[in-house]
Amino acid sequence: MNAVDRAVTQQLGAALAAAEADPDVRAIVLTGTGRAFCAGADLKAIAAGERIDDPEHPERGFAGYVQHFVTTPTIAAVNGFALGGGTELVLASDLAVLDEAATLGLPEVRRGLMAAAGGVIRVQRQLPWKVAAELALTGEPMDAATALRWGLVNRVAPAGTVLEVALELAGRIAANAPVAVRETKQMLHRTATLDSAWEGPAWDLNADAMRRVLRSEDAREGPRAFAQKREPRWSGR
Repeated sequence: MNAVDRAVTQQLGAALAAAEADPDVRAIVLTGTGRAFCAGADLKAIAAGERIDDPEHPERGFAGYVQHFVTTPTIAAVNGFALGGGTELVLASDLAVLDEAATLGLPEVRRGLMAAAGGVIRVQRQLPWKVAAELALTGEPMDAATALRWGLVNRVAPAGTVLEVALELAGRIAANAPVAVRETKQMLHRTATLDSAWEGPAWDLNADAMRRVLRSEDAREGPRAFAQKREPRWSGR
């Protein structure tokens, strides 16, 4: 069920770091094998007294993912049920595609726990407040159609095609200028909680990001390719 133990945390965190460091990787897709995307924390490991964190990288958080910010866009391809920590992986991803039979949920309160791997931090930022509160306080699951209706996910894929749909979405991102994509993602996150889109802080961040974009080779290649009526050849620099 892809439950998260220490090995999963260490390996997923390392894979995310390696992808971020590779200039040829322009989008990251996270999916599961079998009938589950992720069943959350490995409760059997916890019950046995085992730790599921990465002692070398505690800053990466649950599964080496939920506090591990990367500038490369991330997409959750949810192939099956994703409860508890599985939903928190979805919430930590930039985009999400669900199999039509997949379910999300934060059932921690039913086990005397709290969705502390980002669930109670992110869910009300990505859903209307009362919808988020119902999901978190009842612990009841949400089906794919409902998640799509509320904008919690980007696509619902026909059964068995979620990875294909997610990779197509990743390809559309990867076709764009890498520097501009990275700066755009960072701006979306940096300004999401600012009080105003009209006052100084957001625009100061915007100006800094645009300076970095305009200094890139990609910013020169884009107009040049357009003028020459050809596809751009991005360098990522």
